[in-house]
Amino acid sequence: MTGAAADRLRRLRLVLTALFTTMNALGLVVVSWLVIGNDQEQRDQRLDARLQGVTATVSRLLRADADGTVSTAGIDRDELNDMCPQFAVLPAGGGSFPAKFSKVECVPVDRGLLADEARKAVGDQRLRYGRIWATDGRPVRIRVEPIRGQSGRYVGAVIALADATDEQRAHDTAVWRIVGGCLLLVGLLGAAGHILAGRAIRPAASALEQQEQLLAETAHDLRTPVAALRALAETALRNPGERADLLPRTVELAARMGGVIDGLLVRARLAAGVDRLAVQPVWLDQLVADVVESTPAQDAQVTLTAAASAVLADPTLVQRAIGNLLDNALRYGRKPGERAIVHITVANGRVTVADHGPGIDADAAEEMFNRFRTGSGSSGLGLSIVRWVAQAHGGRLNLYNADEGGAIFELELPVAPDRR
Repeated sequence: MTGAAADRLRRLRLVLTALFTTMNALGLVVVSWLVIGNDQEQRDQRLDARLQGVTATVSRLLRADADGTVSTAGIDRDELNDMCPQFAVLPAGGGSFPAKFSKVECVPVDRGLLADEARKAVGDQRLRYGRIWATDGRPVRIRVEPIRGQSGRYVGAVIALADATDEQRAHDTAVWRIVGGCLLLVGLLGAAGHILAGRAIRPAASALEQQEQLLAETAHDLRTPVAALRALAETALRNPGERADLLPRTVELAARMGGVIDGLLVRARLAAGVDRLAVQPVWLDQLVADVVESTPAQDAQVTLTAAASAVLADPTLVQRAIGNLLDNALRYGRKPGERAIVHITVANGRVTVADHGPGIDADAAEEMFNRFRTGSGSSGLGLSIVRWVAQAHGGRLNLYNADEGGAIFELELPVAPDRR
């Protein structure tokens, strides 16, 4: 298949591939975004659980007075003071007590930044979680829990801090793995989309190929009879006295052209699935006799030996196939200067057509069944259509050379089971 139609199909395949890949890529982006967000949330929750334990313990060890002061003396004796995560107790709002920091500094943090976080928690009067950055650039997860005094006012806040470097590094690794996996999946989906798009447009490509093939076969097979028809018409115009002799030949050529067109259309419709084989029990011997009787033999000698034989076949197609075999034998099954002698035998679902021509070169036997080839090297579709009809019925077309000279074509069709 060539030309603009092929280009359009190739572009269509690319468009379908791009559409399939884009839709799947968008789906992967959404899923990846949800997975990445869920991974970050779970890692923050693990850190928050550790920080909650710190702030809860520190809050129990504090003693708030009515005047807004908070005693942190109980914290000094607790082992939490020497462990990570670190913490800080900072005044805010109405509190007036000195800030308290754990003895161990697990991660260096600007104390002014912590004071701001304490003021925000007291101002909002609620627990706060968040992320800040250490002075050395490391990520830090914080939990800020406001402290309520005996008067009911918030006087400060307990801040717990944890180094989030390991969790962030693990999260970044997970992100890269997810992104890499998505890119790989997009590539695989693109390849799968290209294959699926190819399969999707295969019927269209096949239909276009059949259309181009039909046009090529029609043009090629009609070129010779059209040229001959034109030559006859021009001769008749130049020589009015010869019109009576030229008219029958003109009618014969027109009938031949009509037969060629009918055969090609039937084959094209069957190949495209528009029509189906009208398979039915057929008396092959009677069908062959009808073909022989209706085929002009002119000066040729045609003999028929037939035994009753029933086959399962489409009678119209089989009739055309046998007609092509007989026509081929009449045209090319003769020696130079001699008349054609054709003998046809029908028995057991086989039709054998033997001629007395020059025979067939064994090396060129297979090429004879290709389109536009015959045994004499001229153009035509007769034998290729015969072979196609045989294959469409589940039969075969065999070709032999007789020992005494001449070619033998054998069309084999499935025998009707109830009439063997």
